[in-house]
Amino acid sequence: MSDFIFYIKIGLYHVLDLKAYDHVLFLIVLAAVFNFSNWKKVLWMVTFFTFGHTLTLAFSAYGILNIKVDIIEFLIPLTIFLTAIANLFFAKKSNKNTESKRNIFIAFFFGLIHGLGFSNYFKILVDEDESKFLPLIEFALGIELAQIIIVFIVLLFGFIFQTIFKLNKRDWILIISSAIAGITIPMMAERFIW
Repeated sequence: MSDFIFYIKIGLYHVLDLKAYDHVLFLIVLAAVFNFSNWKKVLWMVTFFTFGHTLTLAFSAYGILNIKVDIIEFLIPLTIFLTAIANLFFAKKSNKNTESKRNIFIAFFFGLIHGLGFSNYFKILVDEDESKFLPLIEFALGIELAQIIIVFIVLLFGFIFQTIFKLNKRDWILIISSAIAGITIPMMAERFIW
């Protein structure tokens, strides 16, 4: 039971760690296009991200996939930036079906990339002889819980700004996405690999 709690906590802290805020930025920009009325789609999006994240983490943990850390460290802020730019581009044409399909695909695909960013640390946590399957599942549960917390907060802020402060959805998406795109530009410059 203590290992179960340990890996869930590691998953939670992986997402909620203020030093590694790139995961939070990605969730914010991904969820900014949704409202509480889309909660099922948001849960699917979070789950697809976790699935992609866990899949590449598993491939890396079992030695099937090995990509240079420098490339992954650059690709992570790039995925956040591209998601923010996509939101800016599609904010005017905000359509619930298009948003959810696009964001679920983005969540899964970019989850694959983000999972590689944590693979080296995960390899250190799990002993070479130890079974990696249960720790991966437990870690994924922690990630899922943390992501649901973050997405709930984003939806809550979206509700507050759109309902109480009468900010329309398009402007909410534009403000959040522009801010996050701006935050990721220095991150990409700092981690540029060429």
